[in-house]
Amino acid sequence: MLATPQRSRTARGAAYREAGAGEAVVLVHGVGMRLEAWEPQVEALSATHRVIAVDMPGHGESAPLPSGSPLPRFVDWLGAVLDDLGLDAVNLAGHSMGALIAGGAAATLGPRIRRVALLNGVHRRSPEARAAVMGRAREIAGGAVDFEGPLRRWFGEGAEDEAAYRLTREWLAGVDPAGYATAYAAFASGDETYADAWPRVLCPALFVTGDGDPNSTPGMAETMAAAAPNGRAAIIRGHRHMVNLTAPEEVNRLLADWLAR
Repeated sequence: MLATPQRSRTARGAAYREAGAGEAVVLVHGVGMRLEAWEPQVEALSATHRVIAVDMPGHGESAPLPSGSPLPRFVDWLGAVLDDLGLDAVNLAGHSMGALIAGGAAATLGPRIRRVALLNGVHRRSPEARAAVMGRAREIAGGAVDFEGPLRRWFGEGAEDEAAYRLTREWLAGVDPAGYATAYAAFASGDETYADAWPRVLCPALFVTGDGDPNSTPGMAETMAAAAPNGRAAIIRGHRHMVNLTAPEEVNRLLADWLAR
């Protein structure tokens, strides 16, 4: 079991941990997770940067948003976190739902975002994928929470004994049901909210996913990278949705290169 790091809190109730010094890097995790999911990146990047990992609203120790909050409310929340921490300009990386938040921030916060990185981000789901994720959102809102389904999608079959799988299952099992339902609904409906904005995002933009991720697909990463003037896609072979945990060395190398751009 990964040790629970000591958290600080902003004036508006966002929980975070920070390490290192220098230019700021802010990390936002995915739905059902908590800031500990970024531990390999915090350890690596804090050697050269001030790294701030935050608990998403209603996750970890962060205060929740109102039930039914859509994706733009999560983007506003992130802007408030930056305000409360006195951060005028940051490098921003998000994973999964955090990637949607990061993309929204890049679209709306202008020069406050120096660089943006989306790990396993979704973009314009197919009608079939949209129907499936919206169905899961309705089930979660009704109290039917299935943790085994996400784990199979994120890791594939036969990964149950891997450390990353066990940690992820532990975090999912401990998530606040109301916070999870609100975030998942925003995640399910948010893949098109800022989809048209990438041509206007001028900062260095990195899009990373695993070649086996069935939901945040390589095609999505490549489409976003092609639309962003300074976009780059990186597809990690042999991995699926939780690349920050299952391929940390490669993710850390990609993020270090991104921070040098």
